[in-house]
Order: sequence, then structure tokens, then C-alpha cells
Amino acid sequence: MPIVSVIIPTYNAEKTIQETVSSVLNQTLSDLELIIINDGSTDRTLDVVSTLDDPRLKVFSYPNAGVAISRNRGLSKATGQYISFIDADDLWTPDKLEAQYQALQDNPQASVAYSWTDYVDESGQFLGVCARATNSGNLYQLLLLADVIGSGSNPLIKAEAIAKVGEFDPAVVPTEDWDMWIRLAEHFQYVAVPAVHILYRQLPNSGSYNMRKMEVSSLRVLEKVFEKNSESINAIKSAILGNRYKCFAWKALEGIPERHRAWTGGRFLWHSIQQDKSLLKKKVTWKIFIKIAILSILPRSIASDILTRKKRLSHIDALLYSLQYPIQNTEN
Repeated sequence: MPIVSVIIPTYNAEKTIQETVSSVLNQTLSDLELIIINDGSTDRTLDVVSTLDDPRLKVFSYPNAGVAISRNRGLSKATGQYISFIDADDLWTPDKLEAQYQALQDNPQASVAYSWTDYVDESGQFLGVCARATNSGNLYQLLLLADVIGSGSNPLIKAEAIAKVGEFDPAVVPTEDWDMWIRLAEHFQYVAVPAVHILYRQLPNSGSYNMRKMEVSSLRVLEKVFEKNSESINAIKSAILGNRYKCFAWKALEGIPERHRAWTGGRFLWHSIQQDKSLLKKKVTWKIFIKIAILSILPRSIASDILTRKKRLSHIDALLYSLQYPIQNTEN
């Protein structure tokens, strides 16, 4: 039985799968099995994988069913004491599994270890910081207020913990990973590993760029939480919704987005203001309104030129500084 089962769900990832697989097989913690679930790929993904010769590598092919079901299929094949997932276009540093495994050995009360994440582009070049949380222990409320894990390619999880909370929910794709982290946090403690171990690749056609789907699935995740009618969660419901929409607005409006994306970002900002009226007093909010107006009224080339020259209008990271964390000192 291996210490760790690593699961890669993959669909048409011929350009990135080899580099992703290599980052797993080159881990300093080598006692692992790597389970690739080919989700009905129609490109050369299988051809690329077939060139990789390693006894720890196992490949299973199924008709296309989506990332949540693919991860669940991987779970059904896993034999490791611990489970970790990595998307077919992301990367790990060589010490990722070893550092997280050691953190769990040093903190036996925890069942989930997570590290820091950076954004990279298609060629693996650094784009920016994704997640830098250092919180350990009971993260249930914190994870509702913000996805501090950062991506589905991050945690190392005790297999018995996943067995208790159940599989990924296909009804909440593409936020099925956030849903899983929340459900784990209801029952188990986390431990943070303060080092960058995950390189989260940002691709134009990736699921994280479909903002409408992200909104709908996130609300479904939160509906499941709010239905439990927990007093401590109801007390921070506005902050939970406000934070989620602030993150959506930032994501939609970062850089120089297309006009329709700017409008979407404006709608997200409006939802944020409904939950947090103090936004109307913040400079970043009015900066965003001006940015949306420029993108909405002016031709794309002129708007891009203005926002390139006026970099202060393009940079809206201050919106993320307005996230609220009113953690309640009560049990889940």
C-alpha cells in the first residue's frame, strides 16, 4: 500500500500532461501511486501518457463525465493512506508531498495539510500570488469566508477523512473542490505548510475563467451550508456572500478585460455592495466604476491604451483587502 495516492483527472491536456505527471513522479516522497483518469480525451493525451514509463503510473479511460466524476473515479481506484489531487495543467514543486506529509505527522490532530499557491502562465512563468494563508486548526468558517486553499491541486488529505465526508459533488462544478474543502473542515482540522508548493496555471479557456458558472456553483455550495441553519454561520452570512462576490468582481476585472467581462464584474461589485455598504466609501470601488465606464464606452483599443497608461485604474487588488473575516467563537 503506497503512502499517497495522487489523482489526475484529464481531458484534452496533451500540451501540459507530461510536465504535470513529471512534477508528481519527481516528488521527494516517492512512495506513491499516480492515478490518471482520462475523461474521454479526443486529442493526444493518451499518446503522451503512454510514453511515460514508471510502475507507479496507472491510467484508466472513461467516457467524458466531467472533473468531479473523474476525481471520484480516481478515488475508487486509490489505495494510499493519503490522497492528493492535481489538475492536468498544474505543477508541484518536488518537495510538495513530503512537506505536507511531514506536517500531518507533526500535527496528528489534523487530517488535511495545505500549502501556498502561485499563479503561472501557459509557459510556467510566475504571474502572481494566489494563496498565502497560515491558518491551522478549525477552518470551517474561514473557508466559507474565503477559499484560502486556492486550488484543487493543493491539499494532502487522510483517505479516511474523505471516506467520512463523501465524494466530490458533480452538481457544484466548477467549485466542487471548494465544496470538498468546506465539508472536510466541518469534521477535521487543517494544518498550514507556509511554503509555495503549487503552481496554478492560468489558461484562457480554463474552468476558473467562466465566471457565470463559478457564481452559480458557488451559490449552490453556500445553499447547502445555509440550509443547516447554523446560528454561527447565519451571523456571518452577509460577509460570506459579500466576500465571494468581491473575489468574483476582482477576478472579472483584473487586467484589461473585454467589455462583456467588465459588465459582469460590475454586476458582481453591485452584489458585493448589497452585502457590504462600506464599499461605497472605499476608493477602490469608485476606481472600478471608472474602469468599467472606460471599458463600456470607449473602443477596445482606446480603453486599453488609457488603462495601460493609467496603471492605477488597472490595479484593483485593494478590493481583496476589503474582505471581511468576522469569525464567530462558537463550535461548527
